[in-house]
Amino acid sequence: MATARLTLRVDLGEDRAIGPGKVRLLEAIRDTGSITQAGIALGMSYRRAWLLVDDMNNCFHEPVIAAQAGGRHGGGAALTPFAKRLIDQYRAIEAEAHAATAARLGALEAAFKAPPEPTPATKPRAAPRRRRIAR
Repeated sequence: MATARLTLRVDLGEDRAIGPGKVRLLEAIRDTGSITQAGIALGMSYRRAWLLVDDMNNCFHEPVIAAQAGGRHGGGAALTPFAKRLIDQYRAIEAEAHAATAARLGALEAAFKAPPEPTPATKPRAAPRRRRIAR
């Protein structure tokens, strides 16, 4: 049976939002101390991770990341106090939204019709392989 879940995104104007992906990225940066390692942990490229961080830095009055200078032990990234508050605020809003909607989500989940089990007649078939003709 499918599990109903609420995904929360807070829109902050035109083309600006904070949602689960950006918050997970901030948490991964907090945990790894690196934008690169956070991106790897989340299955995204450094460029994608950096662009999301840059978007958040441009979205708010305060930056979310404080870059740490490189050197013998390498650089890294650390969350600013603002980013820590941002994570806390988002997670609090998310928890309140989940609590407020739990009964309705349960009702939707109970009404959800599970997909039928695949039978040999309805199983998707692999596309036929094309043969290369040597020339």
